[in-house]
Amino acid sequence: MSDIVGRTITHRRYVPYSHAHYGGNLVDGAYALGLFGDVATEMCIHTDGDEGLFASYGDVQFLAPIRAGDVIEVSATVTRAGRRSRGLTFEARVVCRATPSVSPSAAQVLTDPITAVTATGTVVVPARSETHSHLAH
Repeated sequence: MSDIVGRTITHRRYVPYSHAHYGGNLVDGAYALGLFGDVATEMCIHTDGDEGLFASYGDVQFLAPIRAGDVIEVSATVTRAGRRSRGLTFEARVVCRATPSVSPSAAQVLTDPITAVTATGTVVVPARSETHSHLAH
């Protein structure tokens, strides 16, 4: 299983204005955690041929705001691979940001992405004999 340590999966997502929850078009922190769950699910599919189950989060850090109109990039990297559990690190980065001061639909690509949220987590997958071994890993 050490062959999967270091593997990274990345998703990008536009944050719709319908998800703004607070003043200044701020999105609640649970939005990033939901995306971490999505990228963890894809990781489990790639590594184990199964969606797996999210067992726990650890060390969640909210470092910068995520706003409606942002494009965020969410990554999961395998840091540990046990028989059925996988340790993952997560990072959500703002790569584009709306600039409503320019015009209502203006936005910019950020030269230096903003790290908004980081976390660690553990997922659990079925034992290898329980998975579909004919799937491509």
